Amino acid sequence: MKRSELAATIDHTLLGPTATRAGVEKLCAEAIQLGVAAACVDLRYARTAREKLAGSSVHLCVVIGFPHGMTASTVKAFEAEQAISEGADELDMVIPVGALKERDLAGLRADIAAVCAVARRAGRPVAVKVILETCLLTDEEKTLAAREAVAAGADFVKTSTGFGSAGATAADVALLRRAVGPGIGVKAAGGIRDTATALAMIAAGATRIGASRTADILAGLDDSKAK
Repeated sequence: MKRSELAATIDHTLLGPTATRAGVEKLCAEAIQLGVAAACVDLRYARTAREKLAGSSVHLCVVIGFPHGMTASTVKAFEAEQAISEGADELDMVIPVGALKERDLAGLRADIAAVCAVARRAGRPVAVKVILETCLLTDEEKTLAAREAVAAGADFVKTSTGFGSAGATAADVALLRRAVGPGIGVKAAGGIRDTATALAMIAAGATRIGASRTADILAGLDDSKAK
């Protein structure tokens, strides 16, 4: 795979309690320079990121209900509306894992659908990626959650927040790909720090990679030498 091809699958990410405006500005400059798919930030800095990405091909991704997914569906919908109003092209929302554990599949689907409905009303394309936090789930639960996400209107399913006890694995990516079929995106995130790991996720079925160490991942590839 060429360097530019892998870059085009990456969401370059800065999330968490120590993120600053200066850090987000730096992230966006790096995202443009590296040619990634998106820059992923918290809602607090969505407007800053939109301003810094203006005129580039890099999408703005904003997280919703992050990182635990336990806010009310109405709150997630409100977050989604604000994120879109501030320029978000993509929304990465976290499911309420407790609803899945209780087998409240109707509640789980409604939670995801609330955000998807906001995205569909945006008047422009806004993709919804649904974070399952796979490290907390059995394989059966991963499959159930992925299928509910698709039924609710999601564009992607995503492995992890990066704040759980473990991140993406190739086995989980392959499982999610089987669960959702070929028409839905699969995003691998959490613990992806080098070229080999990123390529393994792509080989397992990922169409998007979430990473903060994007430059390290891309350093292992060279467009001029790639086959």
